[in-house]
Amino acid sequence: MNYTQNRKISQINENTLIIGVDIAKYTHVARAQDFRGFEYGVALTFDNSDTGFKKLIKWAIELSKKHNKDKIIVGMEPTGHYWFNIGHFLKEKGIKLVLVNPMHVKKSKELDDNSPTKNDFKDAKVIAQLVKDGRYSEPIIPEGAYAELRVAMDERKDISNTLNSIKNKIHRWIDKYFPEFLTVFKNWEGKAALISLRKFPFPKDILRLGEHQILSIWKEDVKRAVGQKRAEKLFDAAKVSIGIDEGLQMARKQLNNLLDRYAILSSQMEELMIQVEHILSDIPGTEAMLSMLGIGVATVAGFLAEVGDLNNYTHPKQIQKLAGLNLKENSSGKHKGQTTITKRGRHNLRALLFRGIMPLVGKNPVFRELHKYYTTRTNNPLKKKQSLIALCCKLIRVLFALGKKGTTYSPQKLLNDMNVPQLDLQVV
Repeated sequence: MNYTQNRKISQINENTLIIGVDIAKYTHVARAQDFRGFEYGVALTFDNSDTGFKKLIKWAIELSKKHNKDKIIVGMEPTGHYWFNIGHFLKEKGIKLVLVNPMHVKKSKELDDNSPTKNDFKDAKVIAQLVKDGRYSEPIIPEGAYAELRVAMDERKDISNTLNSIKNKIHRWIDKYFPEFLTVFKNWEGKAALISLRKFPFPKDILRLGEHQILSIWKEDVKRAVGQKRAEKLFDAAKVSIGIDEGLQMARKQLNNLLDRYAILSSQMEELMIQVEHILSDIPGTEAMLSMLGIGVATVAGFLAEVGDLNNYTHPKQIQKLAGLNLKENSSGKHKGQTTITKRGRHNLRALLFRGIMPLVGKNPVFRELHKYYTTRTNNPLKKKQSLIALCCKLIRVLFALGKKGTTYSPQKLLNDMNVPQLDLQVV
């Protein structure tokens, strides 16, 4: 990944054939030019298929030979997932692939014809022009364990979203048919609570069975944490329940279906995380990252799934920018605007870091003290959310250092590197 604009521009010279590709679902459009913007040949349309990709390669090679170019660089917008296949194909063929920001394409398309007109042929040319000017990023296409990890964490996200939806539906069901249930069980996902929802979910069921029968059913599978008092409390709650008592036959079936799906998804999540831990064991530096108090497998796996191999980066600020956590400011003359984060980059990475920093502030003494310092310091105190964002950036730097060096996390070293004398050193 190139870190400076100059380094990006330096890769484009008189020997470079620049190709801009407008990506679509079925048919792509490509246009070629040199480093000065002089266009070669006519635009090429090709299918999203092996035949179409080979057609692009043949066209590019013919143009490069005709115009004495010894290097080809292909630029495109990261349009959804449609660029993945052609991206992997170009990588296998050894052709350099770069990505341009769709927002840059949108804002640049009027430069040539002073018209907001949009079409595939025009966009392909605009993309090539942006590549010529060095306004691109080099994608890190995951390979090996990192590719497996990205797919695994995508699957984890899908399972988690569906599982949360099922949990909400079960909670809604309880609120409708037996709202007092959660005064007896704080968590309906516990063993005894799940048995109750399976075998006697309605107040009428509980009143029919009685306290002793309920307790005996519990004891078949649960040996601890349930007793006579819990059974009596459930029975008393059933007697005064305000739950709906109509449509119970289909309501019972609805609940059983929800519980079946909940059990399947929970099992899938457990199996998936076992596989994720196995994948992480093959990646250098993960053990050091997991040695940090407050950081779990899901956070490390999600971080590496989004970022890829840390050896592709030379500085943690590159990852900060990738997450859209770099700062922006609107200023003009004497006016100084508010400083905020850009939110450009990988949304999933930014969300993962923010979710990960919350328990870290609660469990890790150093990050807890840093949060306290940022929000209470005399000079430029931060709001709580601003402090959390700053700590997300700090987390990136720590994970980057641990992952690349493979050294165990040291709270004392972190404090020494911070050089903030106001912090309470007793947190170590």
